[in-house]
Amino acid sequence: MAHPHLLLLGAGKSAATLIGYLHALVASEHWQVTVADRDLSVVEEKIAPYPGLTARTIDLENQDERIQLISEAGLVISLLPPSLQLTVAKDCLALGKHFLSASYTDPGLLPLAEEIKAKNLLFLMEMGLDPGIDHMSAMELIHRIREAGGTIHSFASHCGGLVAPASDDNPWHYKFSWNPRNVILAGKAGAVFKQNNQITRLSYEQLFSFDQPVHIAGIGELATYPNRDSLAYIPIYGLESADTFVRTTLRYPIFCRGWQLLIQLGCTREDNHISTEGLSHRDFFQLLLEQAGMRREDIPSALLPLMISIGWNDDTPLACPAGCAANILQSILEKRWALLPGDRDMIVMLHELTYQQGTKKMQLHAQLVVEGDDQLHTAMAKTVGLPLGIAAALIMKGVIKSRGLQIPIEPDIYEPVLAELKAKGIRFQEQLQELH
Repeated sequence: MAHPHLLLLGAGKSAATLIGYLHALVASEHWQVTVADRDLSVVEEKIAPYPGLTARTIDLENQDERIQLISEAGLVISLLPPSLQLTVAKDCLALGKHFLSASYTDPGLLPLAEEIKAKNLLFLMEMGLDPGIDHMSAMELIHRIREAGGTIHSFASHCGGLVAPASDDNPWHYKFSWNPRNVILAGKAGAVFKQNNQITRLSYEQLFSFDQPVHIAGIGELATYPNRDSLAYIPIYGLESADTFVRTTLRYPIFCRGWQLLIQLGCTREDNHISTEGLSHRDFFQLLLEQAGMRREDIPSALLPLMISIGWNDDTPLACPAGCAANILQSILEKRWALLPGDRDMIVMLHELTYQQGTKKMQLHAQLVVEGDDQLHTAMAKTVGLPLGIAAALIMKGVIKSRGLQIPIEPDIYEPVLAELKAKGIRFQEQLQELH
């Protein structure tokens, strides 16, 4: 009988730890693992420390090439951009392959749910960090409270990829540990959530002014801004009766103030075109300043160090092609916010629940803090990659028996995955107290 063959599509920033985990399966289980990306050199660099893995290049626009590669595997893990998820998933369905992804569930998959289940396949979406570990850890808490007879009144879940304190050397307190494009465009769709039985909607322009900080033990105060559509997860979590339900992203407070200024200046616009020929960093920001009807004197003094750190007074030419403001900003920040050799990132997650237990009102905080090992084996790579690798192994070994289109909210999936994550040091610290 042939050994299981796993295919990983995408070898970007979040792939390093997952590749290491899959290599362990090659060594211990004699499974086959292929890692494919459009850039073969990226794959070869990532798998160089792991003999026994196969590197492949793939043009995802080439259907024949995709189908050939997917047909050789029994299970496909995708770390591809969300825009490519549906295409690959449809191939997996046609070819009868299990499919795992760290991305949000593409709406185009919903009409395929019955066919996925009829073919006895598991398409496990939202299986990374956020979404992923957040779902699993939250549902473990929710199910535990309910089983003890508790009624949940409020739920808030916060997660952020930050820079570890030892590597925190810029005034934004931030460096890229995942796709920079996603950071530049974060929040563009605004957000909607439930707070004190009221539905609240925030526009992009309002989002980073959301002023509800949280305290993280050992780190201090972090700012939050709500994620897209929290309401969609209320029925999924079964918390229709809760007064408050919100999912947010964590940043340091000064980051949110600075990003609000970048939005005000139009630095994240995608609907303009700026010629960069002969344009310096200073000229770029001056142009946007004038277009926004502002003067340099209008910038709050507390935010000047942030702006100076990204080129506010820099007369060196921009080293990027003409494009929209968001593209130019991304080019600037990719150089200035890069994780350097020896740098470490940090993942912070916090769940806050209040619930009624008999006559007592209880508050439960569950906190996760993970630091990366270096600029390649990041906390982001660990927490995005490990859930995917663990789930893939458990599916192929028959431990996870769920089928259909799923996210990891059922005990059959989250219990064994969380147990393995704990064994690898990814564990939550809980604090429970009675409210008076």
